[in-house]
Amino acid sequence: MKSFRQELQSALDERKRSALFRQRRTLFSPQGTEVILDGEHVTSFCSNDYLGLADHPDVVTAFHEGLDKFGAGSGASHLVSGHLVPHEALEQELAEFTYRSRALVFSSGYMANVGVLTTLLNNNDVVLEDRLNHASLLDGGLFSGARFKRFAHLDTADLEKKLSSLQDARRKLVVADGVFSMDGDIAPVPELIRVTNEHDGLLMIDDAHGIGVLGRNGGGTIAHWQEQGAHIDEDNLQILIGTFGKSFGASGAFVAGSEELIETLIQFCRPYIYTTAISPAQAEAIRTSLKIIQKDNWRRQYLAQLISRFRAHCDDLGLTTMASSTPIQAVVIGDVSKTVQASEQLMQEGVFVSAIRPPTVPAGTARLRVTFSALHTETQFQKLLDVFEKYAHSWGKES
Repeated sequence: MKSFRQELQSALDERKRSALFRQRRTLFSPQGTEVILDGEHVTSFCSNDYLGLADHPDVVTAFHEGLDKFGAGSGASHLVSGHLVPHEALEQELAEFTYRSRALVFSSGYMANVGVLTTLLNNNDVVLEDRLNHASLLDGGLFSGARFKRFAHLDTADLEKKLSSLQDARRKLVVADGVFSMDGDIAPVPELIRVTNEHDGLLMIDDAHGIGVLGRNGGGTIAHWQEQGAHIDEDNLQILIGTFGKSFGASGAFVAGSEELIETLIQFCRPYIYTTAISPAQAEAIRTSLKIIQKDNWRRQYLAQLISRFRAHCDDLGLTTMASSTPIQAVVIGDVSKTVQASEQLMQEGVFVSAIRPPTVPAGTARLRVTFSALHTETQFQKLLDVFEKYAHSWGKES
């Protein structure tokens, strides 16, 4: 009979044999487009720091000033003594930014998603989730105890069919990413609103990868659709999630919505109530990021140029990319071993691009996840194109 440690090792060995073993890499430099990774200098195309704010001098200065004024830690949860002036100011500014009545800051996006879903749902409810939702959304739905259903990716007809069969649920909550983290495509929010409303449901959008990137002022997926004429507010999109770990260049998350929603979370959401608040210095840094996000539209315009040129280059090379107009560009190779090899080939050339494999993505869709930053220079971008051209022939099905 195997010991506990032997059982664990067997599972680890199997993951290695399947080319699914994950390894952490250590950065010896600030986050940026040029980093020191495990002691080697590389050009990074795999960070979620889309706007290049993680090491922005104004953001760093705000963090330092926050440290000087408020110290390193919040000292407690928000409901004990950990809710400081920077937290309150940040929440007010986020509410204004998202055109919601209120906003609530969480310590991580995972906690926000799990917290919202487990607070609002129980076994009298149904949660319907896009099949490619982020793991935190799927986990939150499962943890909630509600009946859990998944609809085909971006398929509002399938969603409508599933909603039509539900008659006895107290709440019917539809949940989707705004921008999907591994494919980079954008949720059809106006159609989700229409279908959800027709069946007396509620809608929750996690816009972790959309806020800051989409919309003229960085308002995200909601702004993207509003600028095309859609009517979206807190009465037809009741729950909006955003995170600070992507375009904001920091960490943490927020929920935005009605007065009643936010107060309910403050009173009943266990992951909010029983967690130490984020550092007040970090809140000050995030407030500065929010100002830059709204002001620097050139960052989004430049990203759009890089994305368009990269997609055209991949088409010329015969590579398969997912339908995405966002900084997340998935180059699908399919075979796990070949995808890992492709990532290693890029690394040999000094280009850091992660290989994404199951179970993060569906079987048969292993991919290189290329992400762009507003700080990528023309020289760095051309380096990526040149390396892709050098190796693309070895990534095809025929090789």
